[in-house]
Amino acid sequence: MHADLIGFGALVLVAGLLARAGRRFGLPTVPFFMLAGMLLGPGTPGPVLIPHPEDLSLLASLGLVLLLFHLGVEFPVEQVLGSGKRLFIAAASYIGLNVGAGLVLGFALGWGTSEAFVIAGALGISSSAIATKLLIELRRLTNAETPVILGIIVIEDLFLAFYLALLSPILSGASSPGQLALRIGISFGYLVLLFALARFGARAVGKIIDSHEDELLAILMVGLVVLVAGLSAEVGVSDAIGALMIGLVVARTSVRERVERLVLPLRDVFAAVFFVAFGLSIDIGAIGTVAVPVGIAVLMTIVVNVIAGMIAGSLFGFNQRGAANVGLTVLGRGEFSLILATMALAAGLDERIGPFVALYVLVLAVLSPLLASQSRYLARVMPDRLIRSNWRYVREETTSTACTHLDRIQITESDAEECPQCAETGDDWVQLRMCLTCGAVGCCSDSVNNHAQAHFEETGHPLMRSLAPGENWQYCFIDQSLVREPMGAGRPTE
Repeated sequence: MHADLIGFGALVLVAGLLARAGRRFGLPTVPFFMLAGMLLGPGTPGPVLIPHPEDLSLLASLGLVLLLFHLGVEFPVEQVLGSGKRLFIAAASYIGLNVGAGLVLGFALGWGTSEAFVIAGALGISSSAIATKLLIELRRLTNAETPVILGIIVIEDLFLAFYLALLSPILSGASSPGQLALRIGISFGYLVLLFALARFGARAVGKIIDSHEDELLAILMVGLVVLVAGLSAEVGVSDAIGALMIGLVVARTSVRERVERLVLPLRDVFAAVFFVAFGLSIDIGAIGTVAVPVGIAVLMTIVVNVIAGMIAGSLFGFNQRGAANVGLTVLGRGEFSLILATMALAAGLDERIGPFVALYVLVLAVLSPLLASQSRYLARVMPDRLIRSNWRYVREETTSTACTHLDRIQITESDAEECPQCAETGDDWVQLRMCLTCGAVGCCSDSVNNHAQAHFEETGHPLMRSLAPGENWQYCFIDQSLVREPMGAGRPTE
């Protein structure tokens, strides 16, 4: 027992130290938790801290359950339902393209039908944690495309519930199409039951776990979550989906905010154990056998994400930089891919699933922050004809909703067809810009004289707009960014 405690404690400590080192380079923590398990587990030559990974199965299951439960508690149902048709189309395009590409690759690998559906889910669902951290670290929270990115990952989380409900019967190994249909029906019926509980029984659930003492609330909460997760697994639905759905129920109770606060540290600790345990189950020697499929999967994911980003950019009128930001910010894969791989291994599917998903997640964990931070280079090569936007001239510029100078707008239209100062001196100009404060017209920065910039430096008037045909973008010289009102607040002033 003492040896087990020493080994477990040392492994968790190493995992934390590796993750802390990775954070200094802006990398997510999940891959480093996995890496610690892989390096110090029985599948790798060298020191072995946990010789039997199955010893951590209960703790790992608890981490998975708390991870999905917290997601359910946080899930903004009203925000999703009120997001509008364009966001649902953008999210459906993203999910459909990624899951479809994953399904094609899964069948092409020839590992089996069940394995193909697992691969499709692992490739199709991005990591909301990684995407959110990227938005914060890259300081893009006020970008115009950020609400779209957040909307996509939230709708992805909702899709996850239905995909888990579909996948559980498939992984259970039904012996006939009729039995498979029956199990799928039971799975979705269970979903409907839990949705009904969230709609009509939340108050009763709140009374069961409510307590004025945080200690008792935490104990009652964990007991309820684990019980529902276990019952879900008993009826043929995954414990993960049971935890997610009971989280949706608790989200509608009066104790939601306290539960969210109490579950967060528990989730972080036990989720780390889940990722470490997954790493322990990976044989480093088997990674070489999946290197080529992983390379293909990574390339497919990047290409499909860029296409999905351009679709979202076209739907919302973003320029190339905004479309590139959408596609590359949601590139990372993490917790959900590992959950699906864990389910596959527990169901006795092809053992190559484990190293395939592990290497895939590790590669994208490194690539996603690097590519997202350099999205302006992708924006340079995106063709204008694929982006239905009025912001093409400044394709590499980020569109922001944080400008505080919109109250300086006084004039929005002009009939000018020339730069007055260039016409006076006989110089040529490329495109025209108009000051939105006083209406002065000047030539753009590609022109010889750049009178628009000179006007700002002389007067301090912050906002100008393009007068080029087919363009209506605005630029703030003070904030040095394109200006766009927040999504839902109307179009930019023309």
